Amino acid sequence: MSLPLNKVSEIINKHSELEKDLSTSNLDSKSFAKKSKEYSDLNEIIKEANEYINFKKNKEELIKIIDDENSDKDIKDLALVELEDLEKNNKINEKKIKLFLLPKDEADSKNAIIEIRAGTGGLEASLFASDIFKMYEKVSHKKKWLMEIISISKSDAGGLKEVIATIKGKNIYSSLKYESGVHRVQRVPDTETQGRVHTSAATVAVMPEAEEVDVKIEDKDLRIDVFRSSGPGGQSVNTTDSAVRITHIPTGLVVSQQDEKSQIRNKEKGLKILRARIYELERQKRDEKRSKDRKSKIGTGDRSERIRTYNFPQGRVTDHRINLTLHKLSEFMEGEIFDEMVESLSIQAQEEELSNIS
Repeated sequence: MSLPLNKVSEIINKHSELEKDLSTSNLDSKSFAKKSKEYSDLNEIIKEANEYINFKKNKEELIKIIDDENSDKDIKDLALVELEDLEKNNKINEKKIKLFLLPKDEADSKNAIIEIRAGTGGLEASLFASDIFKMYEKVSHKKKWLMEIISISKSDAGGLKEVIATIKGKNIYSSLKYESGVHRVQRVPDTETQGRVHTSAATVAVMPEAEEVDVKIEDKDLRIDVFRSSGPGGQSVNTTDSAVRITHIPTGLVVSQQDEKSQIRNKEKGLKILRARIYELERQKRDEKRSKDRKSKIGTGDRSERIRTYNFPQGRVTDHRINLTLHKLSEFMEGEIFDEMVESLSIQAQEEELSNIS
């Protein structure tokens, strides 16, 4: 579907308007900063926009030369080459402009909170949850992101029932947002004597870390209960009411936190998780309204959707949303080729968004 010229004209007109505004001295510092940012963003695409607008006129001029019986053969040949380049460049410009016009996700630049839970499959599921967590740890280390555990619940044999962590760095959420969903593993467990392949799963949820300015939580909307921790951590943890359960009354969301010996620290961590969950809930409601008429394979973020299978006997990892299979499972689990998967998912998401521009 071609890009409507009126949308491109709007870019050019807005760029000219901002240029005039910025050349006057009547703007306060806040308005100047805002308009400068907008002008800078438009500068990235203004060349392509002007070329796209002028494409039809330039094409007609070249065709006129090619169709002119009196034109010199060398000039006609040059015009044919120029026309081919012009059409090729126009397709590139069209895609660049469409990508520029895509709605920006305000959360892309934020840090992320990642929650990993063992799903169906008993002990093997908890071991896989641990493997998935280690994979994200390795990715974070390679990218020099900072990962901090908020809470962790271990199972037998080194597995994980649940782990919640923050990951901090540049544009973290945009890199991890397509990880939400059910991750399925197929492999022969160490305890399997017959060599049979077992299937189990872990659920991953990735949320943007919300600041206080993003989500306003009123004290009157919270019910906070304290209780004694039942987890490991020593006698002082088990004999004081340090664990905290926070209920957000308007949404019904409940967060429990007991990893710290301090009740205050548990409350702080609990509120951080709660804020992220409320923010994500608000984003989901807004996105549902926006996407009623859109079909998206990968942008749903539905935690119950099976998104990926890790097949150890065959050494492959498959993302079901984009039908991408990488026969490099061991490298993937080491965080080596994580970017290859992310880039493929991002391209698919962009293509889906582009198809909605009319």
